Amino acid sequence: MATWAEFAAEQPDMAAFVEARFAADRHALLATLRKDGSPRISGVEPDFTRGQVWAGMMHDSLKSKDLRRDPRFALHCMSTTASVQEAGDAKISGTAEFWTDQADYLKDLFDRTGWNPDELDLFRFDVTEVVQLTTEGDEMVVLSWHEGRGTRRVVKK
Repeated sequence: MATWAEFAAEQPDMAAFVEARFAADRHALLATLRKDGSPRISGVEPDFTRGQVWAGMMHDSLKSKDLRRDPRFALHCMSTTASVQEAGDAKISGTAEFWTDQADYLKDLFDRTGWNPDELDLFRFDVTEVVQLTTEGDEMVVLSWHEGRGTRRVVKK
């Protein structure tokens, strides 16, 4: 798995695009796997900081339990037809690591935002796939990066 910093060093323009799409609406959709293997979609606010992608969630929430049991995830920025046409779309997939040593992260979070949560389950996301979708005229351009394989560009009408 690649850290966000490792991905960004390899693909700086794509990383900047993806971070901007997630920053446009702090809320994103997180896909996890339930105990029976079926998918669960939940809201989350990813945080791109210190060369990592982080997500804090309510202590013992279902999405947290899902990730602690099976760390695979997919993360999708909020988008509408209009926002995809105007600004594009972004997705990240990989594995989540439950982070118990939260002190440094929480201090950094407070310094940046003034928010100091009482209790949260914190995860650091490693990436295996990043997808950037844009439009050019009447064409959709999909740029995808896969760890160890680099990028691929596909144009669809």
